[in-house]
Amino acid sequence: MGWFGGTQGHGDGAEPAPVSVGGADDGNWSGAGLLLGDDLVLTCAHVVNDALGRSLWETRPPGPVALRVVLRGEWDTAEHCPARVAHWIPPRDRDGGPVSESADVWSGDLAVLRIDAPSGRAPAPPRRAPLRAGQAVRAWHGGGREDTFADLQVKTDRGPVAYLDGEATGMAVSRGFSGGPLWSLHDEAVVGLLVAHYFVPPVDTTGRPRPFNPQDLIRRSWGYSWQTVQAELRAVGALESADPAPVGLDDPAFVVLMQEIDSAVPTASERGGIARRLAWECGVPPGSEVTPPTVEEFVSFLLSRPRALPALIGLLRRDRRDPEAVDRIQAAGHLSRVPRLLSTRELHGLHELLRRLDHEVVGRFAEAVRAALPLAAAFPGGGTLDALIDHLETLPGDGRAEDGEPRVPALLRAVEYFGELCGAQRAGVRLWSDGVAARLGIPRSAMGERRADAQEWGRVLRGRSLRTRVLVQVSRAEPGRHRLRIWCDEGAGPRQVSTDTSVSYSASGAARELLRVLETLGPSAGDGQRPLVEVLVDRTGLNLPIDEWEGHTPDQIVPGVLGVEFPLVVHCPELLRRHERFLPDWRRRWSRLDSGTTLVVSDATLDPNKIYYELMGRLDTVRVSVAADPALRDRVVQICLAVGVPVVVWDRGRDADGHVVERLAEVATRELPDGVRSYRANTLARPLEYPGRPVLAWADADRTVPRLHLTEPQEST
Repeated sequence: MGWFGGTQGHGDGAEPAPVSVGGADDGNWSGAGLLLGDDLVLTCAHVVNDALGRSLWETRPPGPVALRVVLRGEWDTAEHCPARVAHWIPPRDRDGGPVSESADVWSGDLAVLRIDAPSGRAPAPPRRAPLRAGQAVRAWHGGGREDTFADLQVKTDRGPVAYLDGEATGMAVSRGFSGGPLWSLHDEAVVGLLVAHYFVPPVDTTGRPRPFNPQDLIRRSWGYSWQTVQAELRAVGALESADPAPVGLDDPAFVVLMQEIDSAVPTASERGGIARRLAWECGVPPGSEVTPPTVEEFVSFLLSRPRALPALIGLLRRDRRDPEAVDRIQAAGHLSRVPRLLSTRELHGLHELLRRLDHEVVGRFAEAVRAALPLAAAFPGGGTLDALIDHLETLPGDGRAEDGEPRVPALLRAVEYFGELCGAQRAGVRLWSDGVAARLGIPRSAMGERRADAQEWGRVLRGRSLRTRVLVQVSRAEPGRHRLRIWCDEGAGPRQVSTDTSVSYSASGAARELLRVLETLGPSAGDGQRPLVEVLVDRTGLNLPIDEWEGHTPDQIVPGVLGVEFPLVVHCPELLRRHERFLPDWRRRWSRLDSGTTLVVSDATLDPNKIYYELMGRLDTVRVSVAADPALRDRVVQICLAVGVPVVVWDRGRDADGHVVERLAEVATRELPDGVRSYRANTLARPLEYPGRPVLAWADADRTVPRLHLTEPQEST
């Protein structure tokens, strides 16, 4: 255990506090959970999916949606806590693919929820221990009643899945037990997580009801050992404070940090006082109120707890220790890969700020990151806000620093940009940034420069109003007819307005339906722009002449041509999703929309693969204009979209004389939707002067696209 006590939970051997997990507005409980820390709860990903009304095997992260968690204590007390997904490990089969509905066992299927629990009100997390065959364990239903428990015996402990058998008497595992802890009665510790139960199919292979058979009384369930859970969670950074990794004696920071600690805190009494304060700051009990830890124990703790070093630096700064000595300790600690940027107190402070904001604002955090760090490495695949913050903590500071001064970390720069989206909460965000910067020893002038950059971005953003848009997924039905799914987005995200997706429309009928929806919307706020019509298609529908569809009826005065009245663009999520490795390039290119370059493709004999090679060497290209021969055009267009070029213009007509490309070259990239609309109007008014049939592919990385029934789903950004 060492002087800094406690590495496997903080409980004292008491049973884990019951945790219930459900949807925000549902009276039912989808499953149980396990308290990991003051504001973290572990459950199964399929429990979260069920609570949100999604398919149990949905793999996409839920986003910043609200869940409902109840922490139950003694004397029937219950603490109701809003929650959101912090870490997401979706269900997967043993080969890493999607789980089929008929699967008996699977992997992954874990979710860590960050709960909004009042400080100090959450029960202590229970102890954890390895799972072994033969252990007698207990599991509880997610409803939280003390009488709804099932007693089980661990039958296997090899591999990631552990099988458990229940007794013939007592309660059997059923729906609502998933995600709860497996509590070892002998070890007085959590040894795993219950995932699922084997149920007898209600019908036989012919579809007829199964007759009763005593052999059908199955009491077998399965779950994950704590060893498996620990490995999965540690891989996404979700266990760094609760289950620290052992320190390696070959860590390059070990000897240097020992020297700096011994120099800055030379007396045993001083070291003991700081160590006790550090232990409580990190949530572990000190080993002694009298005897101090050795320097080796002190450094081992700093290099095994990722947030211990920033906590120590904060204590030393508050004690007004020699700034240069504190800087040397900080620099020595960061020779190791273990310490993180933020202390536990600072991380909790950031999450408290985020909890006070509307979901729509929090959902734009990634937008601020892309603006603040346009050249940053790829975003993590976890898809949650916590995963993104964890990733930002690992990124180095920017290069604008005087000799010897610490650089401004990427996370602080991103938070400054995010503060520009926070309205009245901006002051709180800035105070948090100033506190972290002071603890890191970053000069106020350096933070002032980054804040000025963020303010300039905010001014540009506010000057560019968020355009109202209508999204319509168009899919082919029988020849000459199409099916529609329609959403409206006035700035808070897409809301579906079509309900019956089985109806098919002719071109004129589809135009009338879209015009009906568009008439219910006002212009975009601020500049009065017409709504943008964003047509979501698969790659076979990129050349559909949707902009030419007319909603004319005999009793109407005007033709009602969609692409003439409204800026209309196409978007192909399928191509982006099929080539996920280019998603970071797409986001980076979009972030440079106003400053990036344009590539014109006009060689009729060009090998399309050369476009791929050229775009790989020109990551600043945000727009491609294609005037190639029609035989090559579609291949070139799809290559551009697949590698993440956000804006592609071409002429879907048979000619390739470049008139569309030439005329639209005079239009700024951000103004292209309206420029193309104007060209289309001129085509109908003066066809000899405007002979083209322009198509504009437009993939906005800052606006959410709804889940689509395409070959591959589109990511919500």
